[in-house]
Order: sequence, then C-alpha cells, then structure tokens
Amino acid sequence: MDGDMLIGELSRRTGVSARLLRYYEEQGLLAAGRDANGYRRYSGDSVATVRKIRVLLEAGLSTEVIRQVLPCTRDARPEFDWCSGIRDLLDRELAALDDRIEGLQRNRGAIAGFLAQPGER
Repeated sequence: MDGDMLIGELSRRTGVSARLLRYYEEQGLLAAGRDANGYRRYSGDSVATVRKIRVLLEAGLSTEVIRQVLPCTRDARPEFDWCSGIRDLLDRELAALDDRIEGLQRNRGAIAGFLAQPGER
C-alpha cells in the first residue's frame, strides 16, 4: 500500500478534516504513529480505515460500536468478517434503531395532531 502520510495528506485524501481525524484517533478508531518532532504519521491503510469509519457513522453507529466492529470489516463498503459477537451487536443496534423510529413516529403524530387543531395560522 501507499507509504506513511501526515495528517494533512490523510485529510486531503479522505475529505475528512484534521480535527475529525484526531477525534477518530482519540476514540480508538484510527491509529497514528509519531515522528520525533511529534507529528502524527498514518499508514497507507488509514485511508481505507477512515472511509470505513465514515460509512459506519453514516449508518448511525456510535463510535463505541464502530470501535468494536471495525476490526471485523474489510473493503470500504464495508463488508464484515463475522467475528464473534458482531452479528449480535448489530442486531441490538438495529432493534434500538427500530425503537427510535417508532418513538419518532409517535412524536410526529403528536405534532401533526397539534397542527390539525383549528386555530390561527
């Protein structure tokens, strides 16, 4: 794969801000080495890792869940190698998402009911 890169290069190649890359590192999602001068150095694999993180975040997973599933991912889509417990973890996430959707539908119905009341517009 490509050689090591500094945070600015990783940011340019992924479209993710340096601030977010540092956050991913703080959350244990992205590994960086350090130069003698303290600059972060990322491996060429970091580009794919950041892309997987973005897809998983867009799916609504928390950084805590992503930290658990990321080692079991391959490809940028990502696809999963079904490591122990990962399917159960994602099943729980899906159930929690279904509960949130149900709650949002109730909230929406209540607000729509308020708007349906006669009154000044």
